Amino acid sequence: MRILLIEDDEVLRQVMLKSLVDAGHRVDAAADLGQARHYWHVQAFDVVLLDLNLPESDRNHAPMGSGLTVLREARARGDRTPVMVLTARNRTEERIAGLDAGADDYLGKPFDLGEVEARLRALVRRSQGASDVTQVGQLGLDRKNRRFSLAQEPFLLPAREFEVLWELMSPPGRAVHKRALSDKLSDFDVSLGDNALEAFISRLRRKLNQSGAVIRTLRGIGYLLEEEA
Repeated sequence: MRILLIEDDEVLRQVMLKSLVDAGHRVDAAADLGQARHYWHVQAFDVVLLDLNLPESDRNHAPMGSGLTVLREARARGDRTPVMVLTARNRTEERIAGLDAGADDYLGKPFDLGEVEARLRALVRRSQGASDVTQVGQLGLDRKNRRFSLAQEPFLLPAREFEVLWELMSPPGRAVHKRALSDKLSDFDVSLGDNALEAFISRLRRKLNQSGAVIRTLRGIGYLLEEEA
């Protein structure tokens, strides 16, 4: 998953960042409202983790604002990225305010990092209409355990190829635009070029040969994965 983490507490942000990256996700972390607005405008994400009590800037003693502001702004411009609010504000009326502003889930601090990741997976599955287990030909994906299988045997892939195939399988049979796929796989300050993406696609095609699953190129659009006729 490509995740935007918006959290002003430095220690908690670094702990969550390490946990999510170690779990195989790509994470951009924002510490204040200004960074959050910038990241959310220029990058597409699968899900957003949003703290409510945020400084307006990263300067010392900056005034505090509400993460609901950036959430309302995103929803007003038509952005439907799933959002999970993480906050110490856990009173009922505050949970209602967050959900009314457009949040999809709400978890009070302190929380278990394992529960955070499980809820993220559930949010993304719902937004993509994808189930925990997907099968295309002999290629299988277990999203809960983050595992591919081929002919019922473990199918191990390098990290970037894994991410490309994950996107194409979430769910399969839909067009994935080349730009969107590149953005999902790029670091915030280093873009994944077309040549590199095409190299990953080429390697995957070779590895999926005779699997019953095929990656097709849609000229001028991108790629889709489907069962071979």
